[in-house]
Amino acid sequence: MNRTSTGIPGHGAAFVAHRAVACSKQAPSQPVTHEYAALCFYTGGSAIVEQRGRHTLGAGDVLVVPAGEPHRVHTAENAELWGLGLCVPCLPSRELGPLLAPFERVRSGASAVITVPADRHEHLLSLFRELGRETSAPQSPAGSLVVQSLVALVLAEVVRAQPFPAADAAASGSPLVAEALDYIEKHCMQPISLADVAAAVRRSPAHVTTALRRATGKTAVEWITAGRVAEAERLLVTSDERIDIIAERVGYADPTHFIRVFRRARGTTPAAFRTAHRRGAPRG
Repeated sequence: MNRTSTGIPGHGAAFVAHRAVACSKQAPSQPVTHEYAALCFYTGGSAIVEQRGRHTLGAGDVLVVPAGEPHRVHTAENAELWGLGLCVPCLPSRELGPLLAPFERVRSGASAVITVPADRHEHLLSLFRELGRETSAPQSPAGSLVVQSLVALVLAEVVRAQPFPAADAAASGSPLVAEALDYIEKHCMQPISLADVAAAVRRSPAHVTTALRRATGKTAVEWITAGRVAEAERLLVTSDERIDIIAERVGYADPTHFIRVFRRARGTTPAAFRTAHRRGAPRG
């Protein structure tokens, strides 16, 4: 394994590491946890990582690791990746808070893997390279602002790559709609209902339903279902977890009900979707 890194955990708000795993296979590492949050952007090869399930990662995938989250590399084949470590309490929460949503979603049960669209790979790679240069230089007030800006741009790419489409729908300009969709995005893996959404935005269920339908064409329940099904798709493709486990992770205690919901949304069963879409990387 060859590794070069810039920055040190605990030094400043962010540090960047570039790692290339030259070996074709490696023995499973021991689970580790970090005091910092981390993003790992894979640019080549493949790896199987265990983090609340087993995930197959390849070029364009980002592994999201909240602080304190146990994870380990099971196997790797010519894997190349860039890593970004973040001291979340050190970051300005007012400016970057919304961009930290991926860590919140993973901590609440969402998939740890986010796939970045192919046409954004080179841009994201350039951001990591620039961050590497900036975090390796002596820090100054101006340099710290540059690092903060680059971190924000990296996080924005990850947020935009998530399958939940609430941000576009919130463009209607309605604060109520934006607040309701934000609550649904953060909590849809939990057993929430329209009543919970209404309570969170301090409105009646009828008011919330009308506002969401007018602005987005969907009700709160339909948005909850959309978020859960999108998350289930990612788990089906990137992990080896059983269908009943995935059902529970995306908010359905009854696997049979989950299968019915998934079939209505995607026109196929979860098992058939997995067979048609999962990657060909070997299972460990």
